[in-house]
Amino acid sequence: MKVWRVFIAALAFTLTVLFAIYATQPDVRPLARRNPETTAFIELRARQAAASGKPDKLLRRWAPFSRISPNLQRAVLVTEDAAFYGHHGVDLDELRKSMEMNLERFSFARGGSTITQQLAKNLYLSPNKDPLRKYRELLIARSLEAALTKQRIFELYLNVIEWGDRIYGADAAARAYFGVSAGGLSVEQSALLAGAIANPRVMRPEAPSRRLRARQRMILRRMSYGVRPTDPRSLAEEAEEDATLKTPVGDTPDERDDKPEPETTPQQATPETKPATKPDPLPTLPQAPPPEPPRPQPFPVPGAKPVPQPQQPQKN
Repeated sequence: MKVWRVFIAALAFTLTVLFAIYATQPDVRPLARRNPETTAFIELRARQAAASGKPDKLLRRWAPFSRISPNLQRAVLVTEDAAFYGHHGVDLDELRKSMEMNLERFSFARGGSTITQQLAKNLYLSPNKDPLRKYRELLIARSLEAALTKQRIFELYLNVIEWGDRIYGADAAARAYFGVSAGGLSVEQSALLAGAIANPRVMRPEAPSRRLRARQRMILRRMSYGVRPTDPRSLAEEAEEDATLKTPVGDTPDERDDKPEPETTPQQATPETKPATKPDPLPTLPQAPPPEPPRPQPFPVPGAKPVPQPQQPQKN
């Protein structure tokens, strides 16, 4: 009897907490027409910078959805949420895969958050992984999906998430790392930025590490799929790549000390640095000089003898 009382009390307490969280959700409807002035992550990083005595240098630029390169839009979708336009805030298939892997390894080995869930976390929550925070994230994600269009959710996401240390927004990241606007990002640059979203405070697109280069290559392959593969080998490779891209990148010494990969191929060709062209395999033969133009004839003078013109040498 005592066990049942404890169980009922615990259940009542849990339901009370969950209802309190549900009743105190933020009103997301103004986001349909108004851009957020700040986010929970911006405020968190500002407090962290103040606590460590670092200057709070905030780099933030807003770009409308129409002025963000389709290359970046596609790179982010294939990396973070390929089913974005097909779900309602929560991807149940990705959630199932993540739960299975995490239970199998007894660790947070794979993330399954959608773009909408990540937006909710950045706007209102924190990077903590406790269950109550996750519950609030799911509720806010459902509210965002009900109040906003998919394009507006994606526009907000691309403009508020972290792209580096105190760098917020795709346009700010594009200018900081590549010296171009968000609309001028190439396919290679977009894949680098998308690959760094997993932990933009560790992965640096301006000096890509070997791990970031590997993520870039995976994203580039996914961007060029067009039609998804159906053979077992390709599907297995895709599943392995998917697990790699969904694996969280921790702020650990081995990640921070991952040295930039020496660039041996012109994969990241910016407007300032163009890839070198291959030399012509055949030697160029010397060309004969062009013939001299005919000399002008002098005006005739009455009573004067004609002046003989020099003969052009005959060429063999």
